Order: sequence, then structure tokens, then C-alpha cells
Amino acid sequence: MNAAYATDGQYIHPSILNADFMRIGEELDRISSADSVHVDVMDNHFVPNLTFGAAMVEQIVERSPIPVDAHLMIADADRHAPEFAEAGASSVTFHLEAAAAPIRLARELRRKNTAVGVALRPATPVEPLMDVIGEFDMLLIMTVEPGFGGQSFLETMLPKIRRARSAISESNLQVSIQVDGGVSRETIERCAEAGANVFVAGSAIYRAHDAAAEIAALRELAAQHAASHNGH
Repeated sequence: MNAAYATDGQYIHPSILNADFMRIGEELDRISSADSVHVDVMDNHFVPNLTFGAAMVEQIVERSPIPVDAHLMIADADRHAPEFAEAGASSVTFHLEAAAAPIRLARELRRKNTAVGVALRPATPVEPLMDVIGEFDMLLIMTVEPGFGGQSFLETMLPKIRRARSAISESNLQVSIQVDGGVSRETIERCAEAGANVFVAGSAIYRAHDAAAEIAALRELAAQHAASHNGH
């Protein structure tokens, strides 16, 4: 099991979408106390922005002091997702909406020794996935629409997180739940209470004067509010 997906703790994954790309090495070092660096891969097709390809992810992997968590907001994930496992990402998350054969893809990624996440847009229900959730190490529930920066956290996703955590717990599976979008000191407590345990935070960390202190504060808030949930 990839450390970034262990289900017995609270994990902070800063998003480098908010970093200064002219100083990417220093920006990676600033977050070295986090659990993984979250790299948003956008293709200007599945979402209307363009960011990194596999070659850039490979360079980030080589430079980063912590594991790389690649979130693929790209079309035709079945064809392209394996490239990011080959680039050295410790975990690769693809969108259910972009995969024709998600279970086959998850198994292919696992064979490449990467942890596997499956992501859902806000309007995609979680229930159809529950019969096969054990095929994945992590479920990413988007708490904003993917591909647009600066959106407000969607409170309406909290019941979705709760239902997913409840179903995973009832099946006695070790599957992490990640949330991405609008995560900050103001929202992380509610996410943790609902059952999330992996938190993507972008501007909250990169805009902080002391990124390490912000990472520690977020982790502590999540831990305090997760304690009463399903024994975590």
C-alpha cells in the first residue's frame, strides 16, 4: 500500500498549481513536510485548461523531496494514464468520466507499481462505483468543478463523502477518500468529519507565509475532527 493512501492517518497533498513555476525546485522544497505533492494534469479537453504532460511530471518526480500524486483531468484516460505511472508518479488518479474501462485501467496501473485513485466530478454520483471500489486505493471526490481555479468549496459534497465512507467501511475495505477544491482551515474539519482523510490544498498552503506551519495546522485540524469517525 502506498504511504500516500494509508487509511490510518490524515494526509496533506499541496497542489503545485498554486506554485511559482519559475522557482519550482524551491517551491517543492517549501512543502517537503507534506505527504505528497498533488500535480494537476489538464489537457484543455476534459477540462478547459492546459498544464503538464508526462515529461514534466517525470521532472517533478526527479526533483521532489516527497512522492508525486498525479491527478489526471484528461480525456481518454485508458490510453494516457499509464504514461504517468511510467513517469514515476507514486499515485495516479484518473476520472471515472474519462475512462472506458476503469477496472482494467486500475489493474494496469497497479502492475506498474503505482497506487490508483478514481476521481468523480461533483455531479457524478458515487453509488455506481461502490460495487467495485475495492479495485482502487483511493476515491477522489471533487469539492469544486475540476479545471477552474479559485472556486468556493461545495458544501453539497459532504453527504457524498459520508455515503462513500460509510459504504467503504461496511465493506471493510482500506480505501482512502481524497477531497480536492477549496480545502482550507475553514473547510478541512467538515471534510474530515464526513470521512475524508487525504486533503488537497493549493492556495491555502502556497499563499501562507510559512508553508510548513500551514501544512502542520491543516493536518492537526483534520486529525482532531477525524478521531470520532469510524475509529479513525
